[in-house]
Amino acid sequence: MIQHNSSLKPYTTFGIDVKAETFVSVKTLESLIAVLKTNSSQLLVVGGGSNMLLTKDIEGLVVHIDLKGIEICEKNKNTTKVKVAAGENWHDFVVWSLQHNLGGLENLSLIPGNVGTAPIQNIGAYGVELKDTFVECEALNLQSLDIETFSKADCKFDYRNSIFKSEVKGQYIIISVTFELTHSEHKLKTSYGAISEELKKMNVKSPTIKDVSKAVIAIRQSKLPDPKHLGNSGSFFKNPVVSRSKFEALQSQFPNMPHYSVSENEIKIPAGWLIETAGFKGKRFGNYGVHKNQALVLVNYGGATGKDILQLSQTIQKAISAIFEISLEAEVNIL
Repeated sequence: MIQHNSSLKPYTTFGIDVKAETFVSVKTLESLIAVLKTNSSQLLVVGGGSNMLLTKDIEGLVVHIDLKGIEICEKNKNTTKVKVAAGENWHDFVVWSLQHNLGGLENLSLIPGNVGTAPIQNIGAYGVELKDTFVECEALNLQSLDIETFSKADCKFDYRNSIFKSEVKGQYIIISVTFELTHSEHKLKTSYGAISEELKKMNVKSPTIKDVSKAVIAIRQSKLPDPKHLGNSGSFFKNPVVSRSKFEALQSQFPNMPHYSVSENEIKIPAGWLIETAGFKGKRFGNYGVHKNQALVLVNYGGATGKDILQLSQTIQKAISAIFEISLEAEVNIL
């Protein structure tokens, strides 16, 4: 049912109250196509709303993608291919995969958002990215209203990036994603971040995929606020990647700077550490601020506007540039 002047607060994890001129939630591909055929106005597509900061009321049509369904479509010696509709909640799908002894997504537990928006920014955590298990996605071409299939190569995945965030931004709606997961000989990744340490706390010596997921959930819950209780979009900024020479110059000033090698000449520096070192961690500005446990997370304590959050993000970017001569890039889409 099409609604007018409708609040988008329930559809974004930041919990910011902006209005959509026209809003509709679609549960089938047929209804999505029908809506697009009869509405030629400006279009915004929302899924779980976890990677979006809305700073103003939205003109035109907002479509909420609520397509559901999980289907096992192929089994091989060690792997299973699973096709998932775009409106499925990401973490619920991870839980489903673990219940079916399917490995590959356990490090991505508890990431907010929906399956359909996950490939857009190639979600990742604890040494794993969506592209590691991605096979293909089906996407609706908004011009022709035809379904097109994008392979992993077609998607041009990069760090928190894809073709859907760059070259063809706004031209497609992802309607399903197919993954290849392991049902035997699982390849666990436990060396990144605090996973190994958390497993030790759990007294787990031979971890299963469920154990890794539990460890990731424990770490995330200790650091990150639940959007149901405190408005946020998870990590607001990307971890910057700098040249090795730039990193070495910084390291001489900041010997304790954490880092990860991306390639022979590129080093990734945790944005959270930069923001914390600049003194922003836990800072509150009225009804918004920086989370006390994780400096990467900007939060709405209730009643903040999108412009408030945006201004805070820009203040942080200026400070990081002044102190470290590093440009922090927002991970969230700002509208």
